[in-house]
Formats: sequence, C-alpha cells, structure tokens
Amino acid sequence: MPFSRRARTARIARTAVTVTLLAATAAACGDTGGLRGAGATPTAVSPVKLWPDLRPASSPAYDYDEGTTEVVKGVTSPGEDIHEDIHKVDPVAVVRAEMAAHPDDYGPNGAYHETAVRMDECGKGGNRGRCPLLKAYYRDLTGDGRDDLTLGFRLFPTNQTAVRVYTFEADRLVQVMADNDAIIGVELAGRAVIVRSPAGITGYEYRTTWEWDQNQLAMVFTRDEFLRTGRLKKSPASSARPSAASARPSAASVSPSTSSARPSASPSASAR
Repeated sequence: MPFSRRARTARIARTAVTVTLLAATAAACGDTGGLRGAGATPTAVSPVKLWPDLRPASSPAYDYDEGTTEVVKGVTSPGEDIHEDIHKVDPVAVVRAEMAAHPDDYGPNGAYHETAVRMDECGKGGNRGRCPLLKAYYRDLTGDGRDDLTLGFRLFPTNQTAVRVYTFEADRLVQVMADNDAIIGVELAGRAVIVRSPAGITGYEYRTTWEWDQNQLAMVFTRDEFLRTGRLKKSPASSARPSAASARPSAASVSPSTSSARPSASPSASAR
C-alpha cells in the first residue's frame, strides 16, 4: 500500500507539470499564427423569382444542338475513290451547285443575287477578278481520318459571308455546316469551326463554335459567346448604357428569308 500511494502521488505530480507545460506552450502559440475570428458572417439570401405570374413567351427557343445537312447535287470528284479525296472537288462547282439549288436566295430577286453574278468571274478554284469565293481549307473535322472541305464566299450585296463545311458520305458530297453572318474572322481549332462576328457594342464580339455531332452527322452549335475584345470607349454623344436591343440589330438587317430546307444563318446571326 505505501508503494502504491507513493506511485500515485508521483503520477499526480508529473501530470500537473505536463498540464502546466502544455498551457504555457498553447499560450505562446496563440500569439503567433493562431486562429482569429473573421467577424460576422453575412446572412445567406436565397434566389428570388421575379414576376412569377408573367406570361411565358409563346415563341420556342431555337434548338442549338440541331444540325442540318444537304446533299450537293451534280458535284463529283475525278477518279474512282471519290469518297476518299475531297481535294479533287472544284470549290467553284460546289458554290454554283448551292446557288442552283436555292434560286430564292441567289436568283435575280434573291438577297444574294449579286454573288451569283460575280461567280461568272471565278475560274477553277476561284480567286480571280471579282469572284466572291475565298480560299478553300482542308482539315479533318468529322474525325473519320479524311480531310473535309471548308469554304467561304461573300454574299453580295450584303456584308455577310457564307461559311460552309463539306464531307463525303457514301460517295456523296454533303454539306454539313451552313452559316451566314457578318464576319470578323473564322478559325479552325482542332475539329471545331469558330466564327467571330461584330457586336453592336464597341469592344465586344460574338464567337460561335461549331463541332461535329456523330449522332446527327452534322456540325452543330456547342457554344455562342459574347466576349470583350478591347477597351471600351465612352461615347461623347450619350453616357447612357446601350440597351440589349441596340446591341443586337434585328434579324432583318442581316438574315434574309431562305428556304426551309436549311437555315441561312446561325441562331446567333438571326438574333443579331
């Protein structure tokens, strides 16, 4: 019993010393890098739905992931393996085939009638005189290991440019992308086509991305952006912020009526 009492007394003494040391260490640490209060936490505010009784718009939204295709009639490639080498297709013949298939757009009373007139000045491959056809580009955009054809041609007398992509499917030349828009530039990034268009606000532009959809076998919209490209300049005429309506011109200013077989412009273009 005496031994047990002495051992218990020693343990109590050691414990007291340890607690004292720990307390001193904690006090010292609290002065350097310890946790500090950040102040009052703001109260969380849940979203508030405005005008719950507002009648919804009657017009359905454009389906961005809906692709359109069109077989190009009367255009073939020399040789037997026409589905393997789109480089042998004459771009001038491709554009003329589209004009023949859509007389409402390119005929004497069409919105792009001047383009058809100027096509008479195109030699094989274009790029001559007032020919509206731009340089052709080749890249595999569909992922089948073969090059596809990307064409552009001006849509006179408007300020728009047509951007088209063609591929071979079962020995048929098929248009898998059709976009008409006022264009700043066009880029091929990987297997995507990026169309840059001017916005109605200084220092901004629209960028629409098209990519191949294996299910629809067409190039479809994957992104439509409204991006700042430069420093905003304050207009001396008015300090008021432009409305959304003034930022996006009406569809009539850029998108003529076309046949229902294919849209003549992207949804972004029709909204601008």
